[in-house]
Amino acid sequence: MKQKPVIFLDSGVGGLPYCEHFYKLAPHIPRIYIADRANFPYGPKSREELGRLLKQLVARALERWEAPVVVIACNTATISAIDVLRAAFPEVSFVGTVPAVKPAVLASQEGRIGVIATERTISEPYIYDLARRFNPQIEVIGRAAPELVSFVEHDLLTANREERLRMVRPAVEWFRQRRVDGIVLGCTHFLFLLDEFQALAAPDITIFHSVEGVARRVLQLLETRGLLTNAPETTGCQTESGIIAVTGTGAVSESWQALSKTYGLALEVWE
Repeated sequence: MKQKPVIFLDSGVGGLPYCEHFYKLAPHIPRIYIADRANFPYGPKSREELGRLLKQLVARALERWEAPVVVIACNTATISAIDVLRAAFPEVSFVGTVPAVKPAVLASQEGRIGVIATERTISEPYIYDLARRFNPQIEVIGRAAPELVSFVEHDLLTANREERLRMVRPAVEWFRQRRVDGIVLGCTHFLFLLDEFQALAAPDITIFHSVEGVARRVLQLLETRGLLTNAPETTGCQTESGIIAVTGTGAVSESWQALSKTYGLALEVWE
């Protein structure tokens, strides 16, 4: 049986750490990474608009690749549209990237955690309701950080360590002033700044993210559906099934070319 690919989807670079971690766990499974740069950013868009855009994008992707599992590698898209996608494509297993609220709540000694994310994620009741499921008394303090999303998408590759720290510091200090003992990275883009968040938050604040759980959930679904092969069929990812597909004209910038080499994925542009 030929191993079918897994699709990872985000508005830009944010989901690449999820794609990469999955590769480390299962390097023989083909990966398709879709960066929907034509509709970047997702954060300010309404729930209805995101649902419509993502249905169109997933339909187009499934016409090209027969993928049994699609990872919505974006917290905003997951919260806003994953139910719509599951209803529209019942034959596909969708895995969302939900902010790591549960472990942050369970670990909190102060009863107060922070969530840093996009405007859409912070404005939705989902993260607050989820937190109260594990501790009804927990206080969740949300902070929208569209400037960090833009920084990661446009400037990360050229930024030095001090510039990255300077971008992250205001958010960490804002949370520290509100006496949180955990910060949840509620946007996949922020994983590119994980080292900076951890350095600035230590020793009194712990940083939480969901990379490990998402990768293991994908493998579990493939195994449950009998779609997981044992033996590798390829020795690398520079194949038709190892792709970064970027939507929008003019998307093949030097940064995307560099990212495709870094992650071992061939670059393709979707006009």
